[in-house]
Amino acid sequence: MGRLSLYLGGAKSGKTRLALARAETWPPPRLYLATGQALDGEMAQRIRRHQAERGPGWRTLESPLTPDQDLTSLTGVQVVLLDCLTMWLNNLLAAGAGDDHIRGRVEDLLRAIEAYSGPVIVVSNEVGGGIVPLNALARRFRDLAGEINQRFAARADQVVLAVAGLEWPLKG
Repeated sequence: MGRLSLYLGGAKSGKTRLALARAETWPPPRLYLATGQALDGEMAQRIRRHQAERGPGWRTLESPLTPDQDLTSLTGVQVVLLDCLTMWLNNLLAAGAGDDHIRGRVEDLLRAIEAYSGPVIVVSNEVGGGIVPLNALARRFRDLAGEINQRFAARADQVVLAVAGLEWPLKG
C-alpha cells in the first residue's frame, strides 16, 4: 500500500470497515482521526459504538475542523485513518466557510498528508450517484464533495470503492 489510500462508498457501504481492516495490517499505535461530532444523542451513540468496535489498538483524536493541523502535530503513530472527508466538509459548511476557503483547506490537508511520515487512509462518501438535490446547499455540498474526492483520488496511491461491503479497487 502507498502512503495515501482513499476509500470511497455510499452510506453503509462498508468503506470504514474495509479501511479499518487495511489499517490493522500495521501494528499499534494506530490513530483514528475523527471528523464526526456528537451534536445529538443518536450521533453520540453511533460514535461510542464505533469506538468500541475499533478496540484497544486504536487511539481516537476528534478533529471536526482541523485534521490538517492535527495530522501535522502527530508523533509515534504507525498509521492514520481519517474518517471522513464528507463529514469534515459538512462541518466546514456549517461553520460558514466559503468554497474558496474550503478548497484551500483541502489543499492544506493534502499537503499535511504528503508531509506525514507514515501511511494515511482516508474515508469519504461517494455522493455523486444520486439525484440532483432540490436545494442550493445540498447541491453545493454534493458538488464540493465530488471535487474533493477527485482531488484526493488524483493524489492517492490507492483508491478503493466499497459496494455492499466488498472492495472494488479503482487505482493502485
